[in-house]
Amino acid sequence: MNTIINHLKSHKGVCEYKINLNRKESYELFFVKGSLETVRNTDNSDKEVTVYVTHGDFKGHSSFFVYPSTTEGALDRLIDEAVSKAKLIENPTYTLPGEECGEYAIETNFTDFDASDLAAQIANTVFASNVLEVTSLNAVEVFINRITERVVNSRGLDKQQVRWTAMVEAIPTATQRGESVELYEQYNFNALDPDALTREITDKLTQAKARLEAKKIPVPGSPKVILNSQELMELFWNFADDLNYATVYSHHNVFKKGDALQSAPQGDRLGISVCASLPGCAGSRAFDSDGLTLTEKRLIADGVAVGYYGGNRFGQYLGEQPTGNLPILKLAPGTAEDSAFTEGPYLEVVSMSGIQTDFYSDYVGGEIRLANFHDGETIRPVTGISISGKLSEVLNHIRFSKDCALTGNFYGPRKAVIEGMNIF
Repeated sequence: MNTIINHLKSHKGVCEYKINLNRKESYELFFVKGSLETVRNTDNSDKEVTVYVTHGDFKGHSSFFVYPSTTEGALDRLIDEAVSKAKLIENPTYTLPGEECGEYAIETNFTDFDASDLAAQIANTVFASNVLEVTSLNAVEVFINRITERVVNSRGLDKQQVRWTAMVEAIPTATQRGESVELYEQYNFNALDPDALTREITDKLTQAKARLEAKKIPVPGSPKVILNSQELMELFWNFADDLNYATVYSHHNVFKKGDALQSAPQGDRLGISVCASLPGCAGSRAFDSDGLTLTEKRLIADGVAVGYYGGNRFGQYLGEQPTGNLPILKLAPGTAEDSAFTEGPYLEVVSMSGIQTDFYSDYVGGEIRLANFHDGETIRPVTGISISGKLSEVLNHIRFSKDCALTGNFYGPRKAVIEGMNIF
């Protein structure tokens, strides 16, 4: 680090600089058909160097990576190239964060365990979750990661955070009467909760079995559609992205502060915020890649856009207080009783190829890979169907469950019920 800084300071073309250190130490287990095939330890690190060059009224920047194998002569050539590239970038000027130092540890219970014991406990929980006769786990991989991130810049900023994550990759498989279905599962978390891990793997194995049994059948009428947390995460991150400083500055946003996203709400009012960390969430951080300290920012309240968020440069361009690139979305719970999700007829989405939205054409929909169709009497797994509808109408009538769940970088209602969707 000192060598890099000395070379940057001695280069006449470098006005400012930023260095991002990223180190990942991992302990990894690889299973094939339940048998442990490989145990691996890795320790990878790199440094991303960003140089800033002021030319005229503009500020350009360019980045490159430095590895342990990089020589000092190669470092000088990389700096020369970055300065030349930065001179071609004509961004309006802005100020880097500065004069703030600190060391942070993201909350986790992983530090209570030895890495090998933790990985073994996770693996045992995964395999114990398979309680269905027709299902199996063809492949399972467990990764325990200790990640160290440090940001140093020319304005006196020096921050370091240590965070732990775990990732389980699995291939849940269902086989019956000579036919098989394989699914892919990736589950990320930063706190050991055996019950939550068991539910995650059991649900995916159950999905594999249901996919094997699912039929493509017509769904009569227009039953209510139930979305689960995965689809809610994808849907509402679209709104958060639309309210990001970078989107707003480039005039690609549809919504602006003061706009009502629900023109005539008859269901639950939207409440959305973005935050830095949550217990159990692998995306939790104390600061972003610029070193900005992260806090919580409210974006939508009672169905009305009330704020923007985003990184340092675009926040300054808009005259807003930079919040940093906040990694986690929170959606407020709703008022729907359990009966809203159990009384038929309904179509409960289990898995989609991805929920699609188009703010300009007022569209929401997508292809359903697996759903449970309740016709009022029986529940059947179905596949090969799609849903579509008007986004504005969905937002006006959507109702959320009272209970919430953590899914990836999303914390919000476990389910939502929407009306008036076309099913075909």
